This record gives sequence, C-alpha cells and structure tokens, in this order.
Amino acid sequence: MMTRGLFRRRKNGGVPNLNTSSLPDLIFTVLFFFMIVTHMRDVDLKVRYDVPQGTELRKAVPKSAVAHIYIGRVPGLPADSFCIQLNNDLATMDDIRTFVDNERAAMSTDDQTRMMVSIKADRDVPYGMIAQVKQLLQQSFALRISYSATRKNENNQ
Repeated sequence: MMTRGLFRRRKNGGVPNLNTSSLPDLIFTVLFFFMIVTHMRDVDLKVRYDVPQGTELRKAVPKSAVAHIYIGRVPGLPADSFCIQLNNDLATMDDIRTFVDNERAAMSTDDQTRMMVSIKADRDVPYGMIAQVKQLLQQSFALRISYSATRKNENNQ
C-alpha cells in the first residue's frame, strides 16, 4: 500500500504542459549562429567557367585584399566566344584598368599593399586573352596575380 502514494495519476489524464519559456532564446541563438557562419555571395556569375586543374595550389591572401576577374562563356552566345565579368557586369578589356583602380580605392590601406587579382578563367580560354588581361593589370600596377584552379587527382592524370 505504500507504493500508491508514489505513483499518482492526474485527474484529467492528459500529458503535462511543456515549458517553452526558453524557446525564443534557443531560436535566436541558432539564427545568430547561421548569420555568422553563412557566406553571402557578392557577385552573381553571368559567365560559366570550367576551372582548370593544377597540382601546385596554395591559399591566397585574405579575401578582403582579392579582386576577382571571371573569364568564361555566356550562355546563349557562340561556344568559341569568351567574355570578361568584373563584379556583376560584363566588361571589355578597356574596363579592366578602371576596375582595378576602383577596387584598390575601396580597400583599406593594409589591403592595398597586399592586393591580389584572381583570374578565374575557363580552361578553354585562349592564352592570348589571358595575356592581354595580364598586360592591362601590369599597366594598372596590379602585379600580384593568381589563377584559380582545383586540385588535380593523382589518379586522373
């Protein structure tokens, strides 16, 4: 008879209420976490490029000191025509010097000294086009240039 007092039944027979007072704190903590971790894309790509593969790859300088030039195909244009994209706009070779000057002006003084231009080009872009871009970058005193690539698998040589 002593066990009767330990196990009492509720009179209404329902499930006890769940305490949700800490739920808003949990939701805002998760929201804050995703806001910190998520990387927002600054540029909407209008050109498609198939990144070449390489074996000697290394990380670049901080992302705030990198300006990107995309060279690739635009959907709907002939397959042998390649276009240049600077930020969110398609551009010509003449726009590269202005682009570099504007990017440099938008950077902090520390990033200006470490400025690097990353060329993200399709693997089929003629080297003559890349050489022209390099020459215009040199005329703009953007002398640190990197080429984006993916790591080449040793099995797929």
